[in-house]
Amino acid sequence: MAWVYLVVAGIFEWGWPVGLKLGMTDSGLRWGWIGFAVICIVASGACLLVAQKSIPMGTAYAVWTGIGAVGAFAIGIVLFAEPATLLRFLFVGMIVLGIVGLKLVSGS
Repeated sequence: MAWVYLVVAGIFEWGWPVGLKLGMTDSGLRWGWIGFAVICIVASGACLLVAQKSIPMGTAYAVWTGIGAVGAFAIGIVLFAEPATLLRFLFVGMIVLGIVGLKLVSGS
């Protein structure tokens, strides 16, 4: 169950960079998006807290940030037209391999 909490924590990690990106415009702050980011930060941290009860801290943190990074990468491409180059996918693939590797060698 701890790994489920960790994956959910990683998914909530996607929300706060999106909220921050959409929360600031040239005309000022958009408080709804800032609030969304804050909610995602709190939810992500709470799920990470629960996951770390049985997953080693270093493993949990690396997987959490990896899921967040990969998700933010994909959202950036899909929603914000960020570059989708082969090299970017290659390096994000390395992050995914690291996440899978940590899960495979974890005792949990």
